[in-house]
Amino acid sequence: MDKHSGTFFIAPAVTLILIFAIFPTIYSIFFALSRVRWSGDGLKFRYVGFRNFSKQFFGSAEQHFLGRLDISVFGWVLFGIIAAAVLWWLIRSVRITTWVGMIGRSISAAMAIFLAYILCASLISGNNIGTLYTTLFYVLVGCAIQFVIGTGLAFLCSQPISGKNFFRVIFFIPLMITPLGVGYAMRMVADVTKGPFEPVLGFLGLGDWVWSADAWSARFMMMVSDSWQWIPFIFICMLAALENIPRDHVEAAQVDGASSVQIFREITWPQVLPVAVTVLLIRMIEAFKIVDLPNIMTGGGPGSATESMTLNSMYIWRANDLGGSAAIAYLLLILTVVVCASFFNYVVMGQIRKPKS
Repeated sequence: MDKHSGTFFIAPAVTLILIFAIFPTIYSIFFALSRVRWSGDGLKFRYVGFRNFSKQFFGSAEQHFLGRLDISVFGWVLFGIIAAAVLWWLIRSVRITTWVGMIGRSISAAMAIFLAYILCASLISGNNIGTLYTTLFYVLVGCAIQFVIGTGLAFLCSQPISGKNFFRVIFFIPLMITPLGVGYAMRMVADVTKGPFEPVLGFLGLGDWVWSADAWSARFMMMVSDSWQWIPFIFICMLAALENIPRDHVEAAQVDGASSVQIFREITWPQVLPVAVTVLLIRMIEAFKIVDLPNIMTGGGPGSATESMTLNSMYIWRANDLGGSAAIAYLLLILTVVVCASFFNYVVMGQIRKPKS
């Protein structure tokens, strides 16, 4: 009986995971590879292969997903430079990694070249971007800003300053508000006609400016709203990491005459790096799924300028295109896994393995 006790103990957890995670994931593959229609008897599936996916790259949804692709001469030059750099990095990797590692690096290189081409053919060439790069904008730019501000606030609150407990509570409040509440609150704050900044905008001569009518100002407002909600998460995690650094290490460095910059670079940052990596990865994964704020504040507009891949999938699902919605969800899954795994393996682990001079 003792020999099988471990199996009995983990069986309920494994069963729940199979029911609520793995089985729905497998079932959704049938949606992504089929054209699904409602009928009086329920759902009707007709196998269409990868047509739901190819529609996003070559079909009617291409401009919505990838943007308008009309690459310029400068775009070709920049793309050639990026592609050459990625291929050079991949060739150099042959000498320092195993064949299993080369498979992962080849996937990362292919994704980097693909994203570089889409960037050069759309944004760099002066064309509109699609939901793919709108999502990456929220993730890469938004998470970087959130991490810098959150870590900076945590570092300040870890210092012996008066009133820091009050600021800890104030900085943490936005995280306790639901995304729905954040969306409506930020929409009212950003109202240029009746919001709290209306007198300032009028004084600056921007009374007629409508941020929701311009693509990049609307994306920037989404990023600001998302940052206001999620900076407290990074702040509280980094604050805990900073306050767990042994004080004797810092005091010993101060006795030896090390400056504040040297202490942060050689003692503080290496100690908090594992926590920083974990927090940033969690935040990036969550940012890929952003849907509440653009849906509430702009409805994905103007046009589809603020529409993320998740919001696009939701709109398609509402239009009863269940197969197309599932296909976009799987494209988002692939993008999230490759980007986050590449960031961790080549950026974070590269910093950890870097030999100290």
